[in-house]
Amino acid sequence: MTYFVTGATGFIGRFLVQCLLEREGQIYVLVREGSTEKLERCIERWGPAAAERVVPVAGDLEEQRLGVSDTQVQELTGTIDHFFHLAAIYDMSADDERNRTLNVGGTRNTIELANAIGARTFHHVSSIAAAGLYKGLFREDMFDEGQRLDHPYHRTKFESEKLARSDVAGAWRVYRPAIVVGHSETGEMDKVDGPYYFFKLIQRARHLVPEWFPLIGPELGWTNLVPVDFVARALDHIAHQPGLDGQAFHLTDPKGIRSGEAINVFARAGHAPHLALRIDRRLTQMLPKGVISMALQIPALKGLRKSALADLGIPEAALEYAGLTCQFDTRDTERALEGSGISLPPLDSYAEKLWDYWERNLDPDLFKDRSFEGAVNGRTVIITGASSGIGRAAAIKIAAAGGIPLLVARSTDKLEETKQEIESRGGTAYAYSADLSDTDSIEPLLERVFSDHPAVDMLVNNAGRSIRRSIALSYDRFHDFERTMQLNYFGAIKLIIRLLPHMRERRFGHIVNVSSIGAQTNPPRFSAYVASKAALDAFTRCVGSEVIGDGVTFTTIHMPLVRTDMIAPTKMYDSFPTIAPDEAADLICEAIRSKPKTINTRLGTFGEVAYTLAPKAIDQILHMAYKVFPDSAASKGQKDPSEKASTEQIAVAHLMRGVHW
Repeated sequence: MTYFVTGATGFIGRFLVQCLLEREGQIYVLVREGSTEKLERCIERWGPAAAERVVPVAGDLEEQRLGVSDTQVQELTGTIDHFFHLAAIYDMSADDERNRTLNVGGTRNTIELANAIGARTFHHVSSIAAAGLYKGLFREDMFDEGQRLDHPYHRTKFESEKLARSDVAGAWRVYRPAIVVGHSETGEMDKVDGPYYFFKLIQRARHLVPEWFPLIGPELGWTNLVPVDFVARALDHIAHQPGLDGQAFHLTDPKGIRSGEAINVFARAGHAPHLALRIDRRLTQMLPKGVISMALQIPALKGLRKSALADLGIPEAALEYAGLTCQFDTRDTERALEGSGISLPPLDSYAEKLWDYWERNLDPDLFKDRSFEGAVNGRTVIITGASSGIGRAAAIKIAAAGGIPLLVARSTDKLEETKQEIESRGGTAYAYSADLSDTDSIEPLLERVFSDHPAVDMLVNNAGRSIRRSIALSYDRFHDFERTMQLNYFGAIKLIIRLLPHMRERRFGHIVNVSSIGAQTNPPRFSAYVASKAALDAFTRCVGSEVIGDGVTFTTIHMPLVRTDMIAPTKMYDSFPTIAPDEAADLICEAIRSKPKTINTRLGTFGEVAYTLAPKAIDQILHMAYKVFPDSAASKGQKDPSEKASTEQIAVAHLMRGVHW
């Protein structure tokens, strides 16, 4: 026997050629220019026999007669017993033109070559998509039944099968596989498609709730799944059986499976919670016509649906056509396979292998660059308060990773020192002197920035002012509240609102706000400071929901106590446990890398939850701390060289590590 195969390096094709190699004869395979390396890898995989028996034929699906040369056509004429046409596009998200070019045009060009070389039998691999939205039982002897073909993929699979039936000069056979999944023994799959679109959703559910937790979800209808090894072996066997020309064969599950049950099978394979209650799609269809579709056209709901599907990697078309409207008769296929030992294994017998292969090889998260370098390399990052402490340490780390820090602070001399240090280490930085407590200075600052740089990718609002003073000492110091808000809140938000139009237009931007653990724990004597940080937190929560659809995100870091110049006036802090500026800078780098909504300490989160559950009790605890930690000499405008922390104060500070007292 001599064979010709299109799509030999495709998913089904690789396994079909493996089956054909178990027989005698040469196997000619169509290979595009630029795909020879892929074919070489396949030949190596197929084993030693393939090197001698697999013969590449240069050509292209989009060219007439597949672009095969006249010389090659003459050599092949009269020699091909079985011509297998598998090359096609299997993608529900592809547009009509792409589907038509490859599925219809490609089949026409393939048939033209098969006729030119006088192939004896043409084996056309179609799809159950040719049945479109037919309702009821679709038999193997059925084809043009007036079924609805709403999707481009449905239409072009129908039209290409029609060409095989009408234009082939020799004998023909048609094969309609169901949704092809990975190998039932190895789990091998080549792309995320069909049920694999929902694996990320299953994985997310596993991370959020325990396996035993019951879930509620939609029942999208019937689906039909078959492993690639069954399809390839059945195709090979039926192709070599005599007396079956002019027939179509359904390589499908004769019973099918409910989509909700399929999801549950994969959920069990992935040790994820399953759908305990499935809501049938027909319930929503009982609503007045158009209600659901009209609701989904509301911009807010439409955007939410689109964003959620994109986040999970689910094409809208895949969700819309997830449920089949018909089931498929397989009696002719079963008769042709009788005695061959080829049978369809039940899904639950190999689902675990499919899941394991996906999680190890196809999970999109495996291919994301999750490194800090990947997140910041080549990005321009404005860092306020960059002349010392946390800002300086963060700028050095960002530059070392390939980012371009734009250093902002009041002190020109210290900014230049930081800039020079970065450059001495091989990095790039720019210095911009500005007093952010004077909001009028922000406009000229950004004018200078944009005159030097085409874009600003990220902003780190690190500059801040802290005041530790009890309310009893603040009755005549309203200016403490004004100056704290001026820098910590108004300066930060003016930078944000001036940069947001630029970021939204580019559909990219990330803003890191350095807040405080105090905004979660409400320590006494920090009313001015905590109020300014809490205001920035609230602003961020509100604005974040408005701009996330434009690709702009926020991270709020509730920073614990850091040993910087800011806390130096309070001498008792000299004995308190703190984190170093370098450690605080690591939190900023993590905010840039993973872009979480917040970065918190466990103690800060505990304080926030405790205050929500028992605010009066927490007030009493904080009042005791108020008594333990008195006003410092600095807060009274005095100097006391002998001031230091007591044993009791140090013990409490260590017990509640990182809290400002």
